[in-house]
Amino acid sequence: METTLPEIMARVPGAFVPEDAGTASAVIHFKFSGAEPGEWNATIRDGKCDVAQGIPRQRPTITVTADSADFMRVVTGDLDPAAAFMDGRIKLQGDVELALKLVPMFRIGAG
Repeated sequence: METTLPEIMARVPGAFVPEDAGTASAVIHFKFSGAEPGEWNATIRDGKCDVAQGIPRQRPTITVTADSADFMRVVTGDLDPAAAFMDGRIKLQGDVELALKLVPMFRIGAG
């Protein structure tokens, strides 16, 4: 059975690695199209990560726009995040330098 986007997003807080985040603080707005369209947000603050469905209440530090299938492939390690960005599959708006540091802050994997 395939993993759904809501299942992936539910695993994000537990996959957060505070040691790899350092003092990072961010509000990330995810805008998904494709098979599982919708909007999600993640807030990184004080060594924790909280995720909710919908538009963030605060102005986002980073907005990630992607097809839901491409995003899930990045998260599970089936698609290189840099390649997805360079190919235009994932678009970033805002603090791109921080966006590049996000992937190592999480250990989600396929499973």
